[in-house]
Amino acid sequence: MKIIIAPDSFKESLSALEAARAIERGFKAVIPNANYIKLPMADGGEGTVQSLVDATQGKIIQKTVTGPLGEPVEAFFGLLGNEKTAVIEMAAASGLHLVPANKRNPMITTTKGTGELIQAALDSGVNHIIIGLGGSATNDGGAGMVQALGGRLLDKDGREIGPGGGSLSELAVINLEGLDPRLKKVKIEVACDVDNPLTGQRGASAVFGPQKGAAPEMVYQLDQHLNHYANIIEQTIGKKVKEMSGAGAAGGLGAGLVAFLSAELKRGVDIVLEAVHFDDIVKDAALVITGEGRIDSQTIYGKTPIGVAKVSKKYHVPVVALAGSLSDDSHIVLDHGIDALYSIVPGVTNLSDAYENAARYMEQTARNVAAALNMTLK
Repeated sequence: MKIIIAPDSFKESLSALEAARAIERGFKAVIPNANYIKLPMADGGEGTVQSLVDATQGKIIQKTVTGPLGEPVEAFFGLLGNEKTAVIEMAAASGLHLVPANKRNPMITTTKGTGELIQAALDSGVNHIIIGLGGSATNDGGAGMVQALGGRLLDKDGREIGPGGGSLSELAVINLEGLDPRLKKVKIEVACDVDNPLTGQRGASAVFGPQKGAAPEMVYQLDQHLNHYANIIEQTIGKKVKEMSGAGAAGGLGAGLVAFLSAELKRGVDIVLEAVHFDDIVKDAALVITGEGRIDSQTIYGKTPIGVAKVSKKYHVPVVALAGSLSDDSHIVLDHGIDALYSIVPGVTNLSDAYENAARYMEQTARNVAAALNMTLK
């Protein structure tokens, strides 16, 4: 019997691989002779690099890059087991967590470090790059990223514009002649689970700017600057990104990746499923077990358990989901491919206990699920 274990991480308690190992221990206690396949999962956000590295027996590569404020930071990217695919979380180089609260200012923060991670991935000889958006400290539309890769963003006097969303108003000319030529031979997929356009009331500045330190007047300025930036992109290289779904992700990095690197924006969990060849692996499975820290009505919008269930259902494979907590409306996932739903917490407890004993609770719940399954097989 082939059983696939494909959970997301349980934030602050278990990585996806740790969760998968705990589930496997619980099942093996009851069904020791099954063929267990562990596929740590993610949906493109935090933990995606680690999950894909774990799922493919790849490796993490450390790299010193330019941080959001222009100072060196220690970042990383993942090289998957095939050594031809790199996975980057933009937050590793350009994330909000890298900027102290009293220094957050999207007028000056840059995505240069993300561009340097892409450069490092190219140096590793890959032909496929996956980039996860989210958690950014920036609002520069990917300007710093493209500059790091050899693109030139010039003002009316032919000088390179400075870092941050505050400098975009000075942009007059885009010159991509010096862009790293290897980019033309690389497939770039971007995990993007928001549909925000670049500008306007639902744009990068208005929706995400305040959490990055932008006061109302700054939000207005940043939006105007991105609007100008998009106009120059359209005039210079003919790409319309202003209203594009997902363009506003990560402070407009979504727009920059599409405009300058011809990247494709896709739902994060779909990229991860493709990267681990989930379709091929699940075809002859008897059961799939997935899960994440909390399952609620929002889970149906592109989260890992639903992505896993959607593919599994193509092959009529039953799906069990385990969660740290279940909301009152969590039952909605049962209409989207999940057959059974369990909370791993055994009873009333506090958050610190749930985090500290997550692996044990996961194993116990998995054992109970296996025992119930085993009864139906006899």
